[in-house]
Amino acid sequence: MNDTVWNALPTIFMVMVQLGLAVGNVLYKLTVADGMNMRIIIAYRFLFASAFMLPLAFFLDRGKRSKLTWSVLFYVFLSAFFGGSLAQNLYLESMSLTSVTFAAAIGNLGPAVTFILALSFRLEKLNITTTGGKAKVVGTLLGIGGAMILTFYKGVELNLWSTHVDLLHNSGGHVADTEHDIRSQLLGSVLGFAGCVSYGLWLIVQAKMSESYPCHYSSTALMCLMASIQAVVFALCLERRWSEWKLGWNVRLLGVSYTGIVASGVTVALISWCVRMRGPMFVSVFSPLILLLLAIAGSLFLEEKLHLGCVIGGVLIICGLYVVLWGKSKEMKKSTQLAPMGSIEHQPVVIDLPISSPTTIPKTETDTPRGSNSSNRNVN
Repeated sequence: MNDTVWNALPTIFMVMVQLGLAVGNVLYKLTVADGMNMRIIIAYRFLFASAFMLPLAFFLDRGKRSKLTWSVLFYVFLSAFFGGSLAQNLYLESMSLTSVTFAAAIGNLGPAVTFILALSFRLEKLNITTTGGKAKVVGTLLGIGGAMILTFYKGVELNLWSTHVDLLHNSGGHVADTEHDIRSQLLGSVLGFAGCVSYGLWLIVQAKMSESYPCHYSSTALMCLMASIQAVVFALCLERRWSEWKLGWNVRLLGVSYTGIVASGVTVALISWCVRMRGPMFVSVFSPLILLLLAIAGSLFLEEKLHLGCVIGGVLIICGLYVVLWGKSKEMKKSTQLAPMGSIEHQPVVIDLPISSPTTIPKTETDTPRGSNSSNRNVN
């Protein structure tokens, strides 16, 4: 393999990751439209993810696992709750009330929300006098402003193209009317923002857990297993009719198996390789690509209407995301330059599974808990 192809592989893989997560989001929407209970979808997703990750962790972490203590299990429980069962239920509910494009746009608020949470827990310093600190504040404000425009301003409808293909209609009808009312839009925004808060808390818990249990594949498998238990218990409390749990050879089986195996399994291998090759900042810059892909897919195949407010809000959120990431990179570069050469050691990369949203990326030990990068809320 020549150098040109080898150097292009990280870019190709990251485009494939975003495309795969976008397909997962569309299948999410189709599965809900088919009438499947959303809580059952989440339960099956983590069951499939566990079935995929447990054998992978068994072979890849063989002989190098740390001791599993009660404190580690407690972190696993919290990680599965905030990054798994709770985050996915909030994201899927938000998407069902709005659209795949809207939910993906709100999901890009993750880094800004995590920055605010890190400040609240005193895990991050504001450093308003530095260029990086100012950039993170400005980026956070841009993201919040974009989310408010996305929520409260609809604007004119943009008729860019139409294929007259409506997979939602063909799969059994819409979850709601094509034109969502203001109440659904507002509630979907609140739930989407709550999902970002849950994702931010997950990053903080993951940072703590990686210190005491650095076996990333095993921790991911344990997290998926614990999330599946939580999601199944929660789903059983709300839906006890076993007929609703039945899977056939239809979009339901395709949706839950794809999101579990591909969105929560295969993508982690591709993302981990890209992080090792180019670092987490390289991976994070691809996260807004899913918003573009979902906007195209939603209008082409789901007959979702694209409005000016969604475009303006999405652009502001993406700009805020890049400004926050740029500010974080400036601070990391400055801290590296100030550190004595003898104290800079090569740190092993620890990869965490992206399950909170379609825009989640793994983290390195040197990157956490100070800030976060966003890459799938969601698939998500």
